[in-house]
Parts: sequence; structure tokens; C-alpha cells
Amino acid sequence: MEQMILIPGGEVQLRDDRVKTKWTARVDSFWLAPVPVTNALYDRVMAEGEPASGTGMPVVNVSWNDAILFCNKLSQESGLQECYSISEDGESVSCNWEADGYRLPTEAEWQYACKAGTTGYQYGELNAVAWYEGNSGGVVHEAGQKLPNAWGLYDMLGNVWEWCWDIYDENVYGSYRIFRGGSWAEEARGCGATCRRRSHPTFHIDDLGFRLARSLR
Repeated sequence: MEQMILIPGGEVQLRDDRVKTKWTARVDSFWLAPVPVTNALYDRVMAEGEPASGTGMPVVNVSWNDAILFCNKLSQESGLQECYSISEDGESVSCNWEADGYRLPTEAEWQYACKAGTTGYQYGELNAVAWYEGNSGGVVHEAGQKLPNAWGLYDMLGNVWEWCWDIYDENVYGSYRIFRGGSWAEEARGCGATCRRRSHPTFHIDDLGFRLARSLR
């Protein structure tokens, strides 16, 4: 597990263009991984046999549920307190924010970290900071090959979408969870700090992965 980056606390303005709402969220200091979870780390922790080809590639085809299980397993392996409690039927997941284990970032944490103090939709010139439809050649790329943002975070835009903790809109979409950031298959306008997507927690696809966070304790 690579060294995580300390993200300073602050505020971030979120928006939901679907219902034309905006709100401000307070973000406490937390740790965030500099790159998405890779095949090498995922396969080792989940003990899925031989490492996948391209071990430095971000892991994809992982559901939100898969990401939650991974976080708990890595916490156990690391001697940390698990953040997630999962019901017997797997339908309900709660988070202990006081735990020191690995978890998914919240949507507010993710966007705040992505912007890294910048104000624009993208934290740099897109070809320089992201793999997206216009430059990826139609495939995922090894993590950390483009320029990082001001806080040393790579691939926050492009390469793979990243699951966040939050439910999107329980009244309309039920248990659908949010993912952020764009991907190698996404057009330029979808690779931005405020772009929001959602899907069922069992959904998985070849351009969707996740990144690890930890609460600062």
C-alpha cells in the first residue's frame, strides 16, 4: 500500500444539476491514496490467484459492494478497525467514521480533493492530467502516468471512474451510489470535478474502479 496523502480540511460546494440544487459541505482532514486501487493490490488482498495482467492498471469491473468488502479486508490485513458493517443479507451497509481503517471517500471529500484548491471544472489541461476518450486509445492505462493535481493526486480525472460512499438520491434511485471523475472511455465534458454519475451497488463495468481513503484519527 503506497503512502497516502494528507488532505487538509476545508469547504466544498456541491451541486446536483439534475434537480438544480447547490450546497456547501465541510470536509475534515483525511487521508487519500495518490492513485486508484490497482490490479496488483486488489488481487493480493482478495487472494484471487494469479495477478491480473497489467498489475499497475487501476482495477475495474468492481462493484460498490466489491469495493466495500475490499476496504474491510485491507483494514483487517493492516491491523486497523474496519469501517463498514454489512448486514447478513448484504443489503445494508453502515460506516463507522471514527474507525481508522480503509474506506471509500465521501462525495464531498472526493470533489474537494480533486479540485485541490482550484476553481475550474478541471484542475489542469485535460490531455496533461487525464486519460479520456480523446487520448486513451480506447483502453485503461497504468495509474499515475499523467500529471497530478496540486495535492499530488493522480488520475482524479479520467482513466477510471471512482466509487464514492454516498447514496445518490434514495427517494428517486433507491440504493444507487455515486461515482466520480470520468474515465478512459468518457468524452472530455464528462471528466470534471463536479460531474456526478450513479448506479446500483452491484453494477460493474470496465471503466469503473475506486480509490482508498482513511479518516484522520
